[in-house]
Amino acid sequence: MERPTVAVTMGDPAGVGAEVVVEAYPKLCDAAAPLVVGDADVLRAAVAVCEADLAVEPVDSPAAADADPERIPVLDLDNVDVDDLTYGEVREAYGAASLEYVERAIELATDGAVDAITTAPINKQATRCAGSTHAGHTGLLADRTDTDEYAMMLVEGLTEAADGGVDADLVVTHVSTHVTLTEACNRVCRGRVRTTIDVTHEGLRDLGIDEPTIAVAGLNPHAGDGGILGIAEGSEIEPAVDDARADGLDVVGPESPDTVFAQAAGGAYDCVVAMYHDQGHIPIKMLGFANDGAVSGVNVTVGLPIVRTSVDHGTAFDIAGEGVASEASMVDAVEVAARIARNRAARTDG
Repeated sequence: MERPTVAVTMGDPAGVGAEVVVEAYPKLCDAAAPLVVGDADVLRAAVAVCEADLAVEPVDSPAAADADPERIPVLDLDNVDVDDLTYGEVREAYGAASLEYVERAIELATDGAVDAITTAPINKQATRCAGSTHAGHTGLLADRTDTDEYAMMLVEGLTEAADGGVDADLVVTHVSTHVTLTEACNRVCRGRVRTTIDVTHEGLRDLGIDEPTIAVAGLNPHAGDGGILGIAEGSEIEPAVDDARADGLDVVGPESPDTVFAQAAGGAYDCVVAMYHDQGHIPIKMLGFANDGAVSGVNVTVGLPIVRTSVDHGTAFDIAGEGVASEASMVDAVEVAARIARNRAARTDG
């Protein structure tokens, strides 16, 4: 599988999704055969905004994705009135359109017509207006693939290692993501922590790390400090870690949240399991969001039967339509999707 076919969803039409696809597209063809799932007219508008020398060509099937860096093949759902397109605006119609792109990409992946999915950002307010009950892509993907055990994995700075494996600046998975902090604390239970460890282990193997080492962060300051600052570590997290170790996984914890991410970034662990959204997102974005506006990092949904990655940024309504959005995260996301697809195929063949 030299160049896996990756379905790239365009994201919210009013956001920067189409622009980052256009800016990234020639680079994407090095690792994959990309197929954009979106609206051809919106893509053409993005080509004009970005002043890119690219042709947009509507196609009928993924077979037309041939990794031509001068031509963007798009499965055109033709669901946006480009003459009325208003960048940076929350609209029900835009939310509905972005959901259609994701739904079609999921169909292609589950049918085996594409090898992976990479998603540009959607706007949660717009998708809620359009009737979605999901907080974002992840719940929708899990629902459509009948997946119960899954997690968000964020990957920053993935590179080829000298020994043929991979290195990363930091990898983080989450026990919970888009819920209130109160609900996040309630979700820290032995079963959920163990499930997250398990899907993290498989997700790291998908990246090419055959024998991963995993650190599990505590929930409370100093991982509870022996029960003085909280009891979740002793009652829920430590038993889950012990269970995983008994089954042969290389996992430690609960570790103090204020030091474990720095230790992982220094090479002590391949990944940290965070207990909630901001605990894991803040260290990743400290590394991936540069002062010059460039945004790197990849969001991987681990535990799914299909391969799905995403950019690690939002719709950026404040700069949409200006042609200045960074394509770095989109390039990284497609490269990681292609890597995972190849690794899964190799394990299956083996």
